[in-house]
This record gives sequence, C-alpha cells and structure tokens, in this order.
Amino acid sequence: MQYALALAHKAEESGEVPVGAVLTKDDRLVAEGWNQPILARDPSAHAEMVTLRNAGLALNNYRLVNTTLYVTLEPCVMCMGAIAHARVERLVFGCSDPHRGAVCSVLHLADADFLNHRVAWQGGVLAEPCSALLKSFFKRRR
Repeated sequence: MQYALALAHKAEESGEVPVGAVLTKDDRLVAEGWNQPILARDPSAHAEMVTLRNAGLALNNYRLVNTTLYVTLEPCVMCMGAIAHARVERLVFGCSDPHRGAVCSVLHLADADFLNHRVAWQGGVLAEPCSALLKSFFKRRR
C-alpha cells in the first residue's frame, strides 16, 4: 500500500486526483497505475483500470486470478466491475469513499449476488495518509 500511496502522489503531481494502485501475484509486483483521465483524455483511466490493463499485458491474460489489487481509495462502480470481471482474488484499499464507493460505502458490489465472482476485500489500510492526501488535494482545488 505504501507504493500505491507513492503512485497517488505521482497522480497529484500531474494534476490528477491522487489515487494509486498496484497489483501483485505471489508477493511480486505485476503492474502499477495512477489516476490519468485528464492526461489520457480517457474517463476510464482510473488508477485501478490502468493497473488492470497493465497487468493484463504483463500476464498476457485478462483473467488476473490469484492476484491482489492494492488501491488508495475504495473503488467506484466502473472499477469494481472490472476488478470482478478480471477475477482479482483480493482487493485491499486505503480510505473509504462515502460518495462513490462501490465495495462497502454506497454500493456493495464485492458481495453482489448477480456477479459470478466474489472479491475478498479489506479496507482501511493506511486509511489516514490516503484520506489526508485526497482532502489536501481537494482543499487546494476549491
């Protein structure tokens, strides 16, 4: 999660919302990403989506079985759908998103009956520094 937080700072330096993500398999780094929708002119370029795309290329497969995704902010609906579709085994996130969180805050997609894959998840890992980075970013923007 520390590395995901460092990537969130990289997003912030680019003027993006500071969210970072890394994907591991067998305790080794497979892929990384950070928010880039402005830079990439791509509304789907959230940290999770960039990381999943990079992981698919690195593993030569869109199925990311036996992997763990670490992300600094609770994923949104789009990202949670992609995480489930990719068959990520485990999700670990920093701070909750009380406005758009699709794991446990607003929606509970990790446990949705209509999905054919369940993602084990854990929230609150390094929640304070993840939250502080986002709050600081948005305070400066307002």
